Amino acid sequence: MNHNTPLSPRPLRHLSDVQLRVLTTAQLRSQGVSPADINAQCRPGGTWQQLLPGVYLLRPGPATSEERLHSVLLYAARSPATEPAVPAQPGVGEPHAPQRYTDAMITGLAALALHRFSSAPPLLSLDRIDVLVPRLRRLRSTGCVRIVRTPGMPEPQQITGIPVAPVPRALADAVADLADAGVVRRLLTEAVRGGHCEPAAVVKELTQARLLSRPHVVDAVDSLLAEGRAIAEDRLYRMVHEHGLPDPVWNVDLRLPGGPHLGGLDAYWPDHAVALELDTRAPRQDEDAMWSEYARKREHLERLGITVVHITPKKLRDSMEQQATVVRTALMASADRDPAAYVVVLPR
Repeated sequence: MNHNTPLSPRPLRHLSDVQLRVLTTAQLRSQGVSPADINAQCRPGGTWQQLLPGVYLLRPGPATSEERLHSVLLYAARSPATEPAVPAQPGVGEPHAPQRYTDAMITGLAALALHRFSSAPPLLSLDRIDVLVPRLRRLRSTGCVRIVRTPGMPEPQQITGIPVAPVPRALADAVADLADAGVVRRLLTEAVRGGHCEPAAVVKELTQARLLSRPHVVDAVDSLLAEGRAIAEDRLYRMVHEHGLPDPVWNVDLRLPGGPHLGGLDAYWPDHAVALELDTRAPRQDEDAMWSEYARKREHLERLGITVVHITPKKLRDSMEQQATVVRTALMASADRDPAAYVVVLPR
């Protein structure tokens, strides 16, 4: 055999075509390819190339985006395992079962590109691909791989057979490496406007990553929260009109006659003494204090005979009909309650 003789470990039929082109030293050796054979194929003019330590592309030429992603995962994963092949059905070609990548997933800008963020750069333009691994893994960044460590791995999402960090985590890892305020704002805004996640989930990840001490991140978060509230309010208007609920008075403050301020509400039905509040709180260090203030307001209103319906933006997005039923039930139940205390309703 000379260094121009192609070697193809085709017995690995449970892998996809791309995964058959990107293999590790261990996978090649399991198919009888010796280290000497690997070195011969990777010599100048050979048909293979080494993409990362212990990871090879079994063809010449630049690696595609998908090949780069699989090479990064093969480098970072713990003892990459493979799923057993699914038995082929009569008349159907043998299917490919995806390879499992243990303790590794794509994150950062590459993950956002896989989540189809228009504000994220294309995969091929990225010099580095972030990969999330457990904190105690002994790995180093090398080549196009940037190792990102975490004490707790999130549940990955599978996108075309590639484990990808959820959007909030991917955003935090991307923002950690970005100094451009405009780019950060566009990424955070698209996360909410595109329906990828709720603002609270993003702020929670940014808080855990200790990124809210950076002024340009704080500014972007303020825009994100405003965007999230506007979207949630629009869904609330739709819920009332599309599900035939009576029109409330919108965005009001309640006060006792000549007495104290009772708090602001997103919607209020005076004839039924039913109040609705959107919970758009974002997790921050003072979350407990904010929750206590909200709970005190709710308890005060209920002591006055006002029913408070609490709805989160996520519930509005995922189960609008169910939330409309909750509000309708509260409105219908008002006929069986004692009259509420008289309150003054003011525009907010």
